[in-house]
Amino acid sequence: HIQDPASQRLTWNKPPKSVLVIKKIRDASLLQPFKELCVYLTEENNMIVYVEKKVLEDPAIANDENFGPVKKKFCTFREDYDDISNQIDFIICLGGDGTLLYASSLFQGSVPPVMAFHLGSLGFLTPFNFENFQSQVTQVIEGNAALVLRSRLKVKVVKEHRDKSTVQNGIEENGVVSANLEKEVGKQIMQYQVLNEVVVDRGPSSYLSNVDVFLDGHLITTVQGDGVIVSTPTGSTAYAAAAGASMIHPNVPAIMITPICPHSLSFRPIVVPAGVELKIMLSPDARNTAWVSFDGRKRQEICHGDSISITTSCYPLPSICFRDPVSDWFESLAECLHWNVRKKQNNFTVEEEE
Repeated sequence: HIQDPASQRLTWNKPPKSVLVIKKIRDASLLQPFKELCVYLTEENNMIVYVEKKVLEDPAIANDENFGPVKKKFCTFREDYDDISNQIDFIICLGGDGTLLYASSLFQGSVPPVMAFHLGSLGFLTPFNFENFQSQVTQVIEGNAALVLRSRLKVKVVKEHRDKSTVQNGIEENGVVSANLEKEVGKQIMQYQVLNEVVVDRGPSSYLSNVDVFLDGHLITTVQGDGVIVSTPTGSTAYAAAAGASMIHPNVPAIMITPICPHSLSFRPIVVPAGVELKIMLSPDARNTAWVSFDGRKRQEICHGDSISITTSCYPLPSICFRDPVSDWFESLAECLHWNVRKKQNNFTVEEEE
């Protein structure tokens, strides 16, 4: 039985009480929508509102006396220090697609449903407009909404211990935050949950990237070029699309492998089944190291002997739809990427047909 994407609905076991509001920082245009939303959630719906501490440190919010009584009701947290994963019923994002990616990074396990408002530049993943936010938020609280489960990638990075940087409290000297840090003899292991893509590239080196890609333990190819993108269907419309890949609906269970500027005329992007185990390593004869990033974050160097293991995560991101998964996706293709926009061909007149 193949499930109809439109049949996926948001269902609450009990009414939601706590909401995490994520606002794009350093954007003055979002201050008023943020205040209106928070007042509505706290005063009209008696919700417990969680806000990141650095958002409230914005002078425009900190110095607003009228907003003071509402601000006192907030629960605050700091990224990488406070664990809020079991305290949030749903998430509201104000900004662009980056706010949804940031929300994903905060939850390395199960992710609450996410309602994303389009207040950024592109807005491919943010289907809601803010004009009628009260009625839309109320519908979500009442459970009257469709869902799309956006699959994520579970990534494990294993590094040979080289004593180049010390690790204290999970944070390296070079600023890379180690997620779920474990230690083996001579090895350092980090794990990440990725919504868009894992990008392996040649970094500042002038040489071609030279990395081996394994699928379920078998070498399938060596990438010689600028690098390779391993993406989810959600990420297929991001960097992968710019690199020439097909766009995949988020309901399709798949992982996409897309080369970046390959030095080969026949290296086409491929789609493999969700759940396979991919491993990426530097080729033994690679002239230089590689660099890896996860949804554009946590960028770090990959050396000989290091490995990156990638598979489908069992923790997808439930994204709340404006209409339904299919309509929202094609609306985004048309509005954001102008997919197949073309001047229409004129029809024949009666004289021309004759």
